[in-house]
Amino acid sequence: MPAETIYPFDDTQDFEDVQRGFIGTISPGQITNAAGDVVWDCNSYDFISGDAPDTVDPSLWRQSQLVAKHGLFEVTDGIYQVRGFDLSNITFVETDNGIIVIDPLISTETAAAALKLYREHRGDRTVVAVIYTHCHVDHFGGVKGVTTEEDVKAGRVQIIAPQGFMEPAIAENLYAGTAMGRRAGYMYGAALDRSPEGGVGAGLGQTTSTGTVTLIAPTVDITETGQELTVDGVRMVFQLAPGTEAPAEMHFHFPDRRALCIAENATHTLHNILTIRGAVVRDPHMWAHYLGEAIEMFGDETDVVFASHHWPTWDSKRAIGFLQVQRDLYGYLHDQTLRMLNQGYTGIEIAERIQMPPALDKEWSTHGYYGTVSHNVKAIYQRYMGWYDGNPARLWQHTPEESAKRYVEFMGGADAVVEKARGSKEAGDLRWAAQVLDHVLFAEPDHAAAKALQADTLELLGFGSENGTWRSAYLSGAMELRRGNFGTPTQTASADIMARLSPEMFFDAVAITVDGPRAWDLSVELRWTFPDAGKTFRTRLGNGVFSYSNDRPGDVDATLTVPEAALLALATGDPAAAQEAGLTIDGDASAFQTLFGVLDKPDPDFNIVLP
Repeated sequence: MPAETIYPFDDTQDFEDVQRGFIGTISPGQITNAAGDVVWDCNSYDFISGDAPDTVDPSLWRQSQLVAKHGLFEVTDGIYQVRGFDLSNITFVETDNGIIVIDPLISTETAAAALKLYREHRGDRTVVAVIYTHCHVDHFGGVKGVTTEEDVKAGRVQIIAPQGFMEPAIAENLYAGTAMGRRAGYMYGAALDRSPEGGVGAGLGQTTSTGTVTLIAPTVDITETGQELTVDGVRMVFQLAPGTEAPAEMHFHFPDRRALCIAENATHTLHNILTIRGAVVRDPHMWAHYLGEAIEMFGDETDVVFASHHWPTWDSKRAIGFLQVQRDLYGYLHDQTLRMLNQGYTGIEIAERIQMPPALDKEWSTHGYYGTVSHNVKAIYQRYMGWYDGNPARLWQHTPEESAKRYVEFMGGADAVVEKARGSKEAGDLRWAAQVLDHVLFAEPDHAAAKALQADTLELLGFGSENGTWRSAYLSGAMELRRGNFGTPTQTASADIMARLSPEMFFDAVAITVDGPRAWDLSVELRWTFPDAGKTFRTRLGNGVFSYSNDRPGDVDATLTVPEAALLALATGDPAAAQEAGLTIDGDASAFQTLFGVLDKPDPDFNIVLP
């Protein structure tokens, strides 16, 4: 731990809050899918108790003890949460005749288990509405575990979401989804054993469930701050907060219950401005602004704040104090990064120089269990300045592999570098040892001594990390060096999400898989008719670029008619299945085959710690 950081271990308020309102849980703690496979195991973290072992940072151990608590909890009169059944929380708000479900987790199996637990204790209430607080998969993926498409279409269940929800909900799992999924395996420690030497949690939640991901489109859009909605006798006032933790996100207040749902913008950790799995850089300035606006709008009428992760904060004074601390946390990171950026410091330099105010450091909710000051500062720099730090010597560097070969040669060869790195590791300079061993492995990936030493070094870095995702990344790297590539254990681009693709998003997905060099000399023009969407487009493949526009008169190589089922098959890269599902081609069928012949499949098993 950094010596200057404050760790108030005598403050046990969080342990009181995390147990408050506990009603019951499931036993045994395994949640399975239809095939009997375990998709979530509440009990796999039962070893996290007592004092922290030497292999886990004591602050992260404390956080994991809190986050591992699972079961049904009462938040306030008529509001209940199930926590610890997935990465996120699911909340049930009792209405005159049923319940509103807030954020139905990642998987249908975990959401259904949570609903079953709620009903066992509160009665068999009917779901009348589902609210998605924002567009990340852990807040909508389990929706078909609590309701059905038929009930939604029939108007028996409303799906309420912030405006602009669908596009980022799909895009995040589509455009860069393969790369994000592979890196998320590192971030969440998906392949790690759950033990004091392995996965102990990701800080925000323990890890991600591995069940069935689904999506039902919203039927009610929240379009403005201050918008009110009454659902089966329950009144809600909404506040839009776009561009904060998610591109489409919202908070909402229950005036009659003096309760505020703050979505994922105020949790008991420093969150990510940019996740280490990759994402669009978030806006900490607006993040702080919307938290301040929430205090102004709802603070005087709030007795409890609850979120999509972690445990609630009760009592008006404590709840508002919690929101103020979180507001100041993101505001400080933004403003101080900009201050130093304008003094000429680079992102990595600012990350090493920045000092957090003692008043913020002493609050457990500001500690970096999920995000960190280090990588958040670099993300803010990236948001404003991009990847280039202004030094022309760094403008056109060699690739990691080519740089590594040259570094290793300059430093006297791989064996010599490994021995020097061994000395650095033994001296405790783990950061440097990992950096130079990385060069060896990218120059000579089969160097056994370098692999072994790098695995040991990454493991020690993981054991010492307060941040759950850094720990998981370090230990996952060590695992792959020892056992080999574990691929992508959890993939969120499910059939249900792909089925929600608009024709425009499908075209965008095609465009980013075109193998440009193979398509340089091709020219293909197609007309696409989507009868279910009532849309027709014209596409062109030329100069290695696939583009689309609204239809216009003129000859094309072929006209495709694509019903909804065929679009899903095309989106999963199976033209033959699309034709079986009803796709028809009028004209030159080879033009269609030419287009799909130059599409490149993504690789969910690409290397990370080796070239």
